[in-house]
Amino acid sequence: MGTRDQDQGAVVEPARAPLTVAGAREVTAGLREAMGDVRRTVAVLAARVRDADGARVWVPLGYTSWEAYCQAECAISRAQAYRLLDVARALAAIHEAVHAGTALSRTRDTAPAALDYGLSQRALVAVCGRMDDVTELITCHLAALAHSGLNALDEQTVGTVVRQAVRDVRTAPPPAPADPSADPVLVALRVVVDELAAHTHQVGELMLEVAPAYLSDTDAAGVLAPLCEQIGEPLDHGLAARRYALTGDRRALHGTVL
Repeated sequence: MGTRDQDQGAVVEPARAPLTVAGAREVTAGLREAMGDVRRTVAVLAARVRDADGARVWVPLGYTSWEAYCQAECAISRAQAYRLLDVARALAAIHEAVHAGTALSRTRDTAPAALDYGLSQRALVAVCGRMDDVTELITCHLAALAHSGLNALDEQTVGTVVRQAVRDVRTAPPPAPADPSADPVLVALRVVVDELAAHTHQVGELMLEVAPAYLSDTDAAGVLAPLCEQIGEPLDHGLAARRYALTGDRRALHGTVL
């Protein structure tokens, strides 16, 4: 039990013994396991949402819509109700693309685990409007691997392909100008900017692991300040990267990283 500071009225936590390397590895393993559990939960939830929506579960219960059903039965907002549908449909599209292009066993099609590719709900929402691009990338990459001589792809390889396709679509550079400059300096500069944006998106994903999306910029700043100091990143750059990872809009980087 901690003791209460009589002057400040706050609970003072007892000092903790420094972790050993082995202890730190154990804590890290537990953290990774918990993150994996969260991602698997997203997959299971998406499968349940897809089943409920497909069965129009709200009709026999007397609700007029999916929205009304979710608000009454699950106590979630209209926005979250439709966000769940976006996640479920995005995962279903990815699942179909994977099983059309691999020799993975089709006996797993109905299992919730079949939809677990290590993707976060945030990533799926970000690409739900561009699923044609995502599934095209998945199909092309799986076809290329099959052409290389791999008759059957294991789940780890497939998961890597899927995550890379989602990442590529989220961080895709904006369309080139209708009349692009032929100046080699400008062409090279555009490539550098695209690479910087892709790297910054990865930094932003790290920031979101530490300061989740529900935190405001003000609250996130307090959480991220020690991390940014540790990795040598200015705090305003870290916050901009976090906003970019949330939105996929490069304008979030203007005035800081770009």
